Amino acid sequence: MEADFSVELGPEDESLEFPWSDPVGKLRYYDLKRNAEYISRLEEAQKFAPLGKFLARVNLPESPLETAKCDAWLTREMNVEDEDFNAAYKHGCYVDLLFSDARRFSFAAHEQLARDVSSLLKHAPEIPARAELLVRHCDYRQAMTSRQGFYITLYVFGYGSKVKAQQECGIGLELAANALAQVWASSQS
Repeated sequence: MEADFSVELGPEDESLEFPWSDPVGKLRYYDLKRNAEYISRLEEAQKFAPLGKFLARVNLPESPLETAKCDAWLTREMNVEDEDFNAAYKHGCYVDLLFSDARRFSFAAHEQLARDVSSLLKHAPEIPARAELLVRHCDYRQAMTSRQGFYITLYVFGYGSKVKAQQECGIGLELAANALAQVWASSQS
C-alpha cells in the first residue's frame, strides 16, 4: 500500500470549523465518540460498510481520536498519483480526525501521528491502494469563543474494477485503522 503525509497550513488550504454544519443546515457534525449509535444513521456508512467500521473503531472511548466528517465515492477520474495503478476505477473516502484532548492544539502531535501512521502503512502488504494524511488547521469553537488548532484528513483510495476498487479501499481503511491502533498502543507504553 502506498502512503504519505503532508502539511497544508497555508491561507488557501482547506481548514475545518468544529463543530460544523452546512449553511443550509441539512448536514452537520454528529458526535460519534459519545453517541456511537449515530454511525448506523450516516448515509456514507450505510453505502460503504468499511467506513462505518472505521468510524466505530476510531471513535472508541479508549481512542485518543474522534471523527468530524467523512465521505466515500467512486470515480473514473484519475490524478497523476493514480496513474501507476493503471485502473479503470478509483474508490475513495476521507475521514477528518481530531484529537479528543488538548493535543488538538499541538502541531507536533498531529505531525507525529501522520508521520507514524504513514510509515506503518508503507510496510503494509502491496495492494492497489493509497493513503494520504494531511495536517490542516481547525477552528475549535466553544460557546462564544474559538481557538485555532489542527486536525488530520485521512484519504484512502482503492483501484481496479468498480467492485475491486471498493474492496481495496475497504482493505486500505482497515489497514489505516490498524496503524492508528498500533500508534495509540505504542504511545501508551
